[in-house]
Amino acid sequence: MTGRVTSTVSRQRAAAILGLVVLAVVAIVFPLLFPSPVVTNYAVYALIFVAVVSAWNMFSGFSGYISLGHAVFFGSGAYAVGIAAKDWHITGVGVFALLPLAAAVGAAIAVPFGLVALRVRRHTFIVITIAVFFIFQLMAYNLNSFTGGTIGMSAPFLPWSPTSFNDRFYYITLGCAVIAIVMAALIRPSRFGLQLRAIRDDEDRARGLGVQAMRVKLTAFVLSATITGLVGGVWFLYLTQVLPPSGFDPLFDLSLVLMAFLGGLGTISGPIIGALIIEPGQLYLTIKYTNGYLSEILLGALFLVIVLFVPRGLVPTGGEWVRRLRTRGRPAVTPVQAQAQAPARAEASDAPAKGAKR
Repeated sequence: MTGRVTSTVSRQRAAAILGLVVLAVVAIVFPLLFPSPVVTNYAVYALIFVAVVSAWNMFSGFSGYISLGHAVFFGSGAYAVGIAAKDWHITGVGVFALLPLAAAVGAAIAVPFGLVALRVRRHTFIVITIAVFFIFQLMAYNLNSFTGGTIGMSAPFLPWSPTSFNDRFYYITLGCAVIAIVMAALIRPSRFGLQLRAIRDDEDRARGLGVQAMRVKLTAFVLSATITGLVGGVWFLYLTQVLPPSGFDPLFDLSLVLMAFLGGLGTISGPIIGALIIEPGQLYLTIKYTNGYLSEILLGALFLVIVLFVPRGLVPTGGEWVRRLRTRGRPAVTPVQAQAQAPARAEASDAPAKGAKR
């Protein structure tokens, strides 16, 4: 029995490693397979959202605290790069040295933000994140001497040829996405990740078991904001401009929530799948149709469909369907469970025999 369990686990690990290798190869050669700038533009935006939604899921998916204020970190990272490049007269590729500053600004904002917002529970937390978001958006509009107001800020010119511009940013955003995914994959099975999930399941009980909930939540919040601020800086350099409505966009957070719920909140692969489906689809609809609200209407309709029919997301629901197909409707009992149940069955079967001997 133990040998069968070990063999099954080994096959699963081998399949997972093979799948990761295939995905890595496809991601690396993607610009070579699809050299069109339009396709790579779609890919860059998709990878931006893969990175951000993975960072968002690192906090909201694991802890259960749904944040609608991550655009604060995203826009602040973009503005931090723009303001620093302007004040310090940084031009050319040297502007990429400011990306750690974008990450640091996101983390610095997350500390007081989290200390205030994380003192309340889930529904009130959502309201506070929305309020903080609008405060930062209004600041971007009204601090003209600092943020440029409605004019916004322009990124320094990058001396790259138009043919390689998108390809270079593709690999930069791919690196950001890999960093975010690896961080989430390392956190989830760790003790820190278990504490976050304990908070999600029952925060009061987690506190009773010795989990320092405030410290755990704040740490996850700051880590998530750090990645989001970094990606915001990359997005600013790619787009070459940031404005208050684009840097602090309320639809940005709604898109993150929809991506995570579509794929599977709290999983590693679910938000990635959601981002790869929704962001290219939203870009396609925006470009194809002149009605700027069509993509938002469809996003709202898609969210209703997800909540009604696949509330757990595609990855958990798909896993259940595959399990049912394998067991043909029978309860799925793993070899480990069967081995654990065997002594109990043997003891139960021996009980009548002992009674007969008496």
